[in-house]
Amino acid sequence: MQNCAFGIDLGTGNIKIYNNMDGTILNKKNMIAIMNKTSLFAYGDEAFEMYEKAPSNIRISYPLTYGVIADIKDMQDVLKCFITDLTAKQKYTGGDFYISVPSDITEVEKRAFYDLIKDSNVKAKTIKMVDKAIADGLGLDIDVKNSQGVMVVDVGFETSEISILSLGGIVLSKLIKVGGSKFDSSIQAAVRREFNLIIGGKTAEKLKIDLSVDKTPEEDSVVYGRDIVTGLPVERKIPTELIDSALNENIASIVENIKVILERTPPELAADIYKHGIYLTGGSAHLRNLDELINKGTNLRVNLAENSQESVANGLARIIQDEEFSSLAYSIEGMSSKGMGLK
Repeated sequence: MQNCAFGIDLGTGNIKIYNNMDGTILNKKNMIAIMNKTSLFAYGDEAFEMYEKAPSNIRISYPLTYGVIADIKDMQDVLKCFITDLTAKQKYTGGDFYISVPSDITEVEKRAFYDLIKDSNVKAKTIKMVDKAIADGLGLDIDVKNSQGVMVVDVGFETSEISILSLGGIVLSKLIKVGGSKFDSSIQAAVRREFNLIIGGKTAEKLKIDLSVDKTPEEDSVVYGRDIVTGLPVERKIPTELIDSALNENIASIVENIKVILERTPPELAADIYKHGIYLTGGSAHLRNLDELINKGTNLRVNLAENSQESVANGLARIIQDEEFSSLAYSIEGMSSKGMGLK
């Protein structure tokens, strides 16, 4: 009988959970709404719907900040709720948990991911860590265990992780604080500066997504916000050129950091990357012109992941399903996978 196992990608913006019992990936907003400081009011997409609209007695927040756990109690509540949802229709007696972690974090921050699973009352039998960049590579259908050098750029909600992979390990890695939320803030600032209009973060995000998906440069986007001068709600048409220019500085920062990593890459691995190109993934990877601007800045082909938001979860699925890749998951030294506690 197949053991119950979950692969968890704790994204700052979205939480993705692979469930090996039915082969599905849950992909929901990583948010929580707390009423009167103590009562769980909503979580996931439902909490996001309330974001920027809730009264003062309802606190809505992201439990993660820049890829690390900011509020472990909130994150435990969110995780427990989602695992309960996933196991509601089966007799759940416990499972194995595989959680992806950024490579550029401290041991203390890494232990916090372990403690999150252990203390969330999700009946964890074993807890294994997987480096996020390795899971990304597997999710992109790359054989990360061979000697080929691979560059993976994961552009997330608050951070972008740039990694060089080879032989099942990470040769170089850099985590920078540029991602989808910074893109949104730049759009908000540009709209305020050019139109004296205050728009919310969700409106800025929608502008960004609409532009990435189905807008041509000639089309304007209609937004609703509050006029700074009159204080009244208004409608404005925002040209796509303004949004593009608002994002240029952030994209340039990503490109510059990619070049820094490339400059530090050993020559043989650099030759592999030249042949195969850069692999671009993450929740914000489909930002309009991002792949083209990386290509222009590095003169390297950019392979854009089709299902970029779930590439880490798909990589965790391969580690759970395929014994060939099981060695890529590890327990933290000093923590017993049997006793589930510190030695």
